Amino acid sequence: MDPVRLKEMLEQVRSGELPIDEAMIRLRDLPYEDLGFAKLDHHRELRNGFPEVIYCPGKSLEHIITITGKLRERSRKVLATRATPDVAEAVLNIYPDSAYHTEARIIVTPGVIPTCESALCIGSVAVLSAGTADIPVAEEAVITAQEMGSPVDRMYDVGVAGIHRLLDQRERLLSANVIIVVAGMEGALASVVGGLVNRPVVAVPTSVGYGASFGGLAALLAMLNCCASGVAVMNIDNGFGAGYFAHMINLRPKGPMLQETH
Repeated sequence: MDPVRLKEMLEQVRSGELPIDEAMIRLRDLPYEDLGFAKLDHHRELRNGFPEVIYCPGKSLEHIITITGKLRERSRKVLATRATPDVAEAVLNIYPDSAYHTEARIIVTPGVIPTCESALCIGSVAVLSAGTADIPVAEEAVITAQEMGSPVDRMYDVGVAGIHRLLDQRERLLSANVIIVVAGMEGALASVVGGLVNRPVVAVPTSVGYGASFGGLAALLAMLNCCASGVAVMNIDNGFGAGYFAHMINLRPKGPMLQETH
């Protein structure tokens, strides 16, 4: 259950349209739903601000479609990450109002254009990629942050091998409230950005690179050992986690659940 539906139900109770006992039954039945193969957390948006997200790898197509349908019934929006084109095609055949972001590998259903909840956000999220090979992970962060409600500014292919490309973007960097840096190879971009700005930096190592990068381990260790202050590090290729975390930083201190709506 999302906050909007909960408020509607409470309004129905207050007006007498919905009996208290019926409301109690609905609330009691909602925390999670046991499908046998999965237990869906329908109260996650009430606790954490965003509904449960489907991680597609390792799940059968049948399970993905079933989970998607059940989450759609009780959530305003459903995200499915790391979805292959075949999975996306199957989901869109059943739910044609969905959208598939190919580079980000994310299905959004319903696929309405997200509205930036400016009243809830302090500013914007900047997403940087060191190279074009890092864009899929960067796009995963972009779509996640956007769908959660944050305005996003993309700055791609600004790696340290051509440092002038990054320095040219300094005004845009300083206009953001939080910065996501996505980089493979030696992962140096996060440290450089951290030394240029007075904003939180969320670093995402990618598995892009030659043999000695060890599938992103070299970039991960470089980011963990960053000497610049204010840099937090996600796991290898975890663009989703970066987008989610950056949006949480971008929320006003009271957060979405305590905001008064008029």
